[in-house]
Amino acid sequence: MSSERPLKVLVYSDDRTTRESVRLSLGKRPAADLPELEYVECATEPAVIKTMDKGDVDLAILDGEAVPAGGLGIARQLKDEIFQCPPVLVITGRPQDAWLATWSRAEAAVSHPIDPIQLAEATAGLLRQRVASLPATT
Repeated sequence: MSSERPLKVLVYSDDRTTRESVRLSLGKRPAADLPELEYVECATEPAVIKTMDKGDVDLAILDGEAVPAGGLGIARQLKDEIFQCPPVLVITGRPQDAWLATWSRAEAAVSHPIDPIQLAEATAGLLRQRVASLPATT
């Protein structure tokens, strides 16, 4: 696995502690069968859009409770505007808000407070799909 490039994970929240919680929950690698993760933290919507437009993000984790721009609206915008948008995981305010994640077109959702095991499992599942869909490198 060491020859594989790290997987780039964008973590968006206006709250520094939420971004830190995501990073600490996932660690260097959310599952043994995946390459290591490289994090890009964004605290504003323009930073998310600029980073995603570069095209090298493998997974976006967006805080649905962020202000002034919530991750659910940003997720929907990314899915509308980026061709072959990478998978998006949203963090909702509560489990009952999962329907909002469906509206946003996110592939997965977890709720606050962040459960490290649930986040790691959801992230690993999305990244496995992403790795399988990437062109093989020689």
